[in-house]
Amino acid sequence: MGKKILMKGNEALGEGAMRAGMRHYFGYPITPQSEVAAYLSKHLPKRGGVFLQAESEISAINMVYGAASAGRRVMTSSSSPGISLKMEGLSYLVGSELPCLIGNVMRGGPGLGNIAPAQADYFQAVKGGGHGDYHIIVLAPTTCQEMFDFAVMALNLADKYRNPVMILSDGALGQMMEPVVIPDEVPIEEYDKSWALTGAKDRPPNVVNSLFLDEKELEEHNIKLQEKFKRIEENEILYSEYRTEDAEYLFVAFGLVSRIVHSVVDLARAEGIKAGLLVPKMLWPFPKDRIAELAEQCRFLMSVEMNSGQMVEDVRLAVNGRRPVYFYGRMGGGVPAQRRVLEELKSHIEGGTK
Repeated sequence: MGKKILMKGNEALGEGAMRAGMRHYFGYPITPQSEVAAYLSKHLPKRGGVFLQAESEISAINMVYGAASAGRRVMTSSSSPGISLKMEGLSYLVGSELPCLIGNVMRGGPGLGNIAPAQADYFQAVKGGGHGDYHIIVLAPTTCQEMFDFAVMALNLADKYRNPVMILSDGALGQMMEPVVIPDEVPIEEYDKSWALTGAKDRPPNVVNSLFLDEKELEEHNIKLQEKFKRIEENEILYSEYRTEDAEYLFVAFGLVSRIVHSVVDLARAEGIKAGLLVPKMLWPFPKDRIAELAEQCRFLMSVEMNSGQMVEDVRLAVNGRRPVYFYGRMGGGVPAQRRVLEELKSHIEGGTK
């Protein structure tokens, strides 16, 4: 059955990771994610784990590289500017096929910005903020419960594909408190880690590396990675829907914004407007096929985000011109208001798209 605990989203993220076997955390404080590190600094050593506050974000991500090379379940977290500093190390992790969990509790930007919630790191997460041809799996929780659940899922997926997984949250979701059900046991999936650097006694030595000076060898490595990314796209899609069965107007929103748009759908339905909502819970791979299917029954789609328009590009690619796709967003930490989103929907309906 488990027990229900009132927790911040940041705390739920750390607790979920520990329950899933994460025993090594390396990070650096930055608002609004500092509660992740604070929670783990208190609880991880009690469970036989290692918590280390590095001297910088760059140091932290390279410590993650070291622990992951040894086959350990390892995690780091930060907020937008700190994640930017980790991008070189993230590319190394992907290139070396090393599993890990990275939490990004997004804040307003660009630059130092502010500590308010935002979703402006979407491009960085799903398009690859570091160098080279690569992808990471990106999970987008909408509740504190999902912060816990997705931490478990992320560490399992990371080991399954030998690839980093990011949980893309935001300042509001990280700071809010909600009841979280902590199960008595969580599903920890075991995968072969014979590749890990565990000492070469009685076996040939392993090599964990992302450096390939020979061009042919590096191309073959890239082809191998792209084949893996294709398998991930084929097998790992996660989304939810709300009142889409007869929807004539489809909202697409993720994370905190999807909670707001959920209520907008009800407000629209109360006025006789057949609205529905699709919530990508995994931003990469993106649920493009399902969006394309729903577009066939809709008059238009609207992406609602806390940025200047980022996920909307992937929605438009999925729809491929078959239906109009509109965008409404707030920037710099602004959170969309329900009535304002409804007004935006009605303005497009009244603008001749009936």
